Amino acid sequence: MKTLIVGASGATGKLLVEQLLAAGKAVKIIVRVTAQIPAAWLQHQQLQIIQGNVAEMTVDELADLVVDCDAVASCLGHNLNFKGLFGRPRNLVTNSVKLICTAIPKNNPTQAVKFVLMNTAGNRNRNLNEPISIAERMVISLLRLLLPPHPDNEKAADYLRLKVGEENSRIEWAVVRPDTLLDEAAVTDYSLHASPTSSAIFNPGQSSRINTAHFMAQLIINKQLWHEWKGQMPVIYNKR
Repeated sequence: MKTLIVGASGATGKLLVEQLLAAGKAVKIIVRVTAQIPAAWLQHQQLQIIQGNVAEMTVDELADLVVDCDAVASCLGHNLNFKGLFGRPRNLVTNSVKLICTAIPKNNPTQAVKFVLMNTAGNRNRNLNEPISIAERMVISLLRLLLPPHPDNEKAADYLRLKVGEENSRIEWAVVRPDTLLDEAAVTDYSLHASPTSSAIFNPGQSSRINTAHFMAQLIINKQLWHEWKGQMPVIYNKR
């Protein structure tokens, strides 16, 4: 079985592809025609590259793509420029999550397909009623109004949490929440928490992209780790 990755041409998505390929996992990726990907990927026998835009695909097209997949991972995000932050589609991540979660059941999988969504520590897990200060509430309210990627992240996670749920026989999910993302060359020690241990607004932690990709890959590969975190929104921090 394979893993389908959307957002594979992004900074963390590329690292996730590399992690899974290094572990011997067969991978499919959906990338735009203009996406820049490593030249070595073009010849990799364990990697299938589909050119397209997931947001423009139909449910039936996506169902055909996931028919031989036991896992899906999303590293989709908004580009950090004016068009990416304020242009359309404003619900890029949410709409893609909805499409994929609608496509998976069409194949009547005999066992639940894993869905691993990269998100942010700035998004609360409301299943746990995570505490938040008044000042944080005010800042987050402003982010919802002024920065479209933030509500997109919230709605994408909420779709898995509320619509897919924890008792779904076709889809199991985990939402990975890194804090401030850093570029590092190699995987280092990191810690995992059910909820943030510091304020993502006023006292953010750090999470390297490669550590985030490593954890996402391990969720897909490691059955025990998946059992520990499925249906949850783990926060990942680099160990200091």
